[in-house]
Amino acid sequence: MTSQRTAHIQRETSESSIDLTLNLDGSGITDITTSVPFFDHMLTAFAKHSLIDLTVKAKGDIEIDVHHTVEDIGIVLGKAIGQALGDKAGIARFGDALVPLDEALVQAVVDVSGRPFLVHTGEPAGFEFHLIGGHFTGSMVRHVFEAITFHAALTVHITVMGGRDPHHIAEAEFKAFARALRQAVALDPRVQGIPSTKGAL
Repeated sequence: MTSQRTAHIQRETSESSIDLTLNLDGSGITDITTSVPFFDHMLTAFAKHSLIDLTVKAKGDIEIDVHHTVEDIGIVLGKAIGQALGDKAGIARFGDALVPLDEALVQAVVDVSGRPFLVHTGEPAGFEFHLIGGHFTGSMVRHVFEAITFHAALTVHITVMGGRDPHHIAEAEFKAFARALRQAVALDPRVQGIPSTKGAL
């Protein structure tokens, strides 16, 4: 059963080229090259703490902006998570995590609901304008979660409860999301079929 919870998606546009493979039942092994160094760091942290094996090979028009490449990877990652989940039978469905990184503290809650919805709050004023690492605009953090949430059909609440350093805040967000997703997609032997009274997610 676990061997089937994998996905491989390729996406080619005039703005980016992406080849992504994941295994929901992995151990956090990564091979990531996106041409956006800070995003490589965030995806590596995401995989490490979700225990999802993740390979991402991406090229894009980063000479214009990292926006297209980062957004398209978020889209593909979301689609891959949804594809790997299949009919969602036997999963825990819900997950939550509270993750600190020095002065930053972030809570993430995930429901593998089949209904895309993101509530994202608490980033400090000006965060969206900050260039993290000199190249990754803070606004892209929320944008990535929007892309993943929509294309994986997840309900996600991410709340930044505190923080000053933009790098710490962003990293805590990705780690909290990873830990909550890890719980939500985990197979629970006590769950019989689809974890919904409707019989479908």
